[in-house]
Amino acid sequence: MSPKTRKRKERQVIGWREMVGLPDLGIANLRAKIDTGARTSALHAVDLEVFEKDGAHWIEFHVPQPGKPRSKRCSARLVDERQIKNTSGVPEYRYVIETLLVFGKRHWHMEVSLADREKMEFDLILGRTAVRRRKLLVDPGRSFLMGSPGGRLPDQPDLKQQPSTARPRPRKTSRANHLQTGS
Repeated sequence: MSPKTRKRKERQVIGWREMVGLPDLGIANLRAKIDTGARTSALHAVDLEVFEKDGAHWIEFHVPQPGKPRSKRCSARLVDERQIKNTSGVPEYRYVIETLLVFGKRHWHMEVSLADREKMEFDLILGRTAVRRRKLLVDPGRSFLMGSPGGRLPDQPDLKQQPSTARPRPRKTSRANHLQTGS
């Protein structure tokens, strides 16, 4: 077996969409799209308010989730405010935070920008910087290979019964519709 083949076998295959958790933000389950075409990850966040805490800039925001009350607000230390291209390729300034990502049995810290993704199908986009150097391979023809955040395997029956945190969306039927929704 060549070193290249051995290296490939050590990589874990993930789907183009997966369930993840963001425990620092109080989010146990969230559908995420793995988007290797996007550099930066983006989380749907509204009602953003910047404030100062212990001499550092922080941000408070709400991550809308169907069926959950709007009373819980998230807060995180601001890492940066930078220009990031949106799905249309137009640069816009976004706040960036760092948070813990739980991906199956694995977890690591990642940077994520906060954006209004109301019209998008996924509340979280995982860009290539969030998944690079993690020994992952994305299979664009498969989904939900990692199971629930925390390590439940996808073939366990309770995975299918867990409530979805995704907003209901009509199915896309054409490229024009795809461009319109921006997912």
